[in-house]
Amino acid sequence: MIKEALAYITELATKAEKPEVLEINGKTYCTKNLTRYDEEPMAKSIEATTLTALVDYIKQKRDELRESMIIQVEDETTVRLFSGLTKERKRETLFTVRALLPSFDFGHEYDQERFLISLQSCFKESDDRTAVATVAANITDQQNEQYSDDGVTQQVVIKSGVAHKDNAIVPNPVNLTPYRTFLEVDQPASDFIFRIRKNEGSAPTFKLVAADGGVWKAEAVANVKNYLEEALKDIPNREQITIIA
Repeated sequence: MIKEALAYITELATKAEKPEVLEINGKTYCTKNLTRYDEEPMAKSIEATTLTALVDYIKQKRDELRESMIIQVEDETTVRLFSGLTKERKRETLFTVRALLPSFDFGHEYDQERFLISLQSCFKESDDRTAVATVAANITDQQNEQYSDDGVTQQVVIKSGVAHKDNAIVPNPVNLTPYRTFLEVDQPASDFIFRIRKNEGSAPTFKLVAADGGVWKAEAVANVKNYLEEALKDIPNREQITIIA
């Protein structure tokens, strides 16, 4: 009996492994996901963090490219190199570039020290960056009545000397240039609302809020596309590579 039971279980297992083709309401279904073993294997995508790496790969590894290739600027921080369609109507991803950038949390409140450090490390130098840094670095921790805020313009007390304090208008909006796309291309500048908040009994905090509706992203993508077109314009068989954004 045990032998017969084992044989029956083995038969059930074999039937369960075998795929079945079913017709339901005129449509054909298979009970298993099948993979063809005679297909040409796809390469694993190379990962990099700079556009220069992608350009170097295309120039120096021409033998790995297919007759038709596509470079897609997916967004301001991601670019991929695809092959043209294979016989199976599939595309191979040969190269992926993801920008490695400093991070600034827009809309998040920072204490004075973190704000000043992030301002210098995450933004290109400009007159507006200097103005924001000057206000943030020299603001005094006074009582709430010395902070004037009408919802648009803020006025604060800042240190202007060893023992002297002046009223200062907080600059708004400010035009800043954060590092938000690949470092090989021009970084788009955009407007930000600079806000200072002072709660009773605590030190002031600072934040920057984006005020351009995300228009900078389209400019960044265009800058990346233009960079790649210029960098690859003189390669042999340039027509085999299409750059889209």
